[in-house]
Amino acid sequence: MPRLIGFGGGGTTSVTHDLVVDRMRTVAKLVSSETTVRDVVVYSNTRYGSTKRTLVVVTGRLLAGINLEANPSVRIDNGSKMISMELPPAQLLGTEILDLKTYDERAGLWNPFTPADRDSVQRQVRAQLIKAGNDIDLLEHANQSAIEMLRTLLAQDGYRVEVTIRGKPKPSGVDR
Repeated sequence: MPRLIGFGGGGTTSVTHDLVVDRMRTVAKLVSSETTVRDVVVYSNTRYGSTKRTLVVVTGRLLAGINLEANPSVRIDNGSKMISMELPPAQLLGTEILDLKTYDERAGLWNPFTPADRDSVQRQVRAQLIKAGNDIDLLEHANQSAIEMLRTLLAQDGYRVEVTIRGKPKPSGVDR
């Protein structure tokens, strides 16, 4: 079978990687819950009667916990050996895309896939992972895990530990 030069094989692939550290800062966050979720994302866009569509399966990791920079209140009573803590509610601390597989991608005749479409798919993927975390009550689990973790860590030498959460966790948005 004759081969056309430049089509269907061979070629050289080159990948460059430039790392730019924009800003490094100290953070104080207690990750108290981690979950791995898998979701199916269907992206569809129609323009001029021509539809492009892709089906993507994504696996992501959601990290939730307590932002300790948000003014936790700590009181220690050495006489009664009591430690009292009031923490802000848990929040989504991180969303990581572990794997992204495209199973079907069809461009429309007058509507090809562009880099902007792929960026839109990435945003939709991240939003669906966050929604999945909200649907499974990840933040409530993170609150309970943080309470248990701090009680276990601080209940030493006869001290009792009381940990409360200030308010209810707010569902995470897509702006994280």
